[in-house]
Amino acid sequence: MSQNTDFLPQVSVIIPIYNGQEDLPNLINCLQCQTYPKDKVEYLLVNNNSKDKTSDLLEQAIIESQKIGLNLKALNENNIQSSYAARNQGIRQATGEILAFTDADCRPLNHWVEELVKPFIDEKIGIVVGEIEALPGNSFLEKYAERNNVLSQKFLLEHPFLPYGQTANLGIRRIIFTKTGLFRPYLTTGGDADICWRIQQQTDYQLTFAASAIIRHRHRSNFKELRSQWQRYGRSNLYLHELYGVDLMREFTVKEGIYRVGRWLLKEIPRDTIKLIKGQGQPMDLIKMPIDLFNFYARSQGQKTATLTEKAKQIDWLS
Repeated sequence: MSQNTDFLPQVSVIIPIYNGQEDLPNLINCLQCQTYPKDKVEYLLVNNNSKDKTSDLLEQAIIESQKIGLNLKALNENNIQSSYAARNQGIRQATGEILAFTDADCRPLNHWVEELVKPFIDEKIGIVVGEIEALPGNSFLEKYAERNNVLSQKFLLEHPFLPYGQTANLGIRRIIFTKTGLFRPYLTTGGDADICWRIQQQTDYQLTFAASAIIRHRHRSNFKELRSQWQRYGRSNLYLHELYGVDLMREFTVKEGIYRVGRWLLKEIPRDTIKLIKGQGQPMDLIKMPIDLFNFYARSQGQKTATLTEKAKQIDWLS
């Protein structure tokens, strides 16, 4: 980063937090290590009705950050239990021209803000999508997610409707929100695609990918968390279908489940075993299909049981 920072944009990093006591220490350490000039960035951590020690940890973090000249602020969103409502609170209080979004369970690499901001030098760029990598984990589910790049933003950039990025690693020009409105505060999932699609449909701003703007994400370590994650993806499919008419994913059927298990036993296990013996694969490859099938079923159930309420269609606006 050049020493002359006069022409660098002001940045507001917005992070919704719900019961984040386990994640906050590591997250704040990552924020304190950012290479973007401290006088050019503020970190807005929005407590969304946490029931644990989040408030106490935020108070202590502010004190510690002041000692090193880091502009860290704690905000509250107590009216609506929603990460999107919390992000809207951050947007309203933000002073930066570029808004960067991530989550409490993410670990931004040191150059994250710096790299996420770079593409905005082109005035046509309104959205910058950064990359999401896996935090090293110990459970086989975490290793599965890491092996298969489960949360990589590259997949979302290829969406057949329009590209988008997850709010775990996303940058948006603040002025855009005056034109399109904020996040839908009562939406429980799918708000990242919704805001990116609204911007692309209603403005001339373009979306681009910043592969070097990296955050690492803590993956799910047990099947209960994994099921919840993929059910949420399924609900998102239904909500975006209702809002934009995008195709629903095909439903899980017992017939397909039996077929895929048979294919796994008769073809994929022998093939992957040979690769493993030759040193061309990993043990995790042998159980990829059952986990994929579990995720497919959970996502199908989420889509099948979801209902988009009229309230969830509401869009907040800057006052």
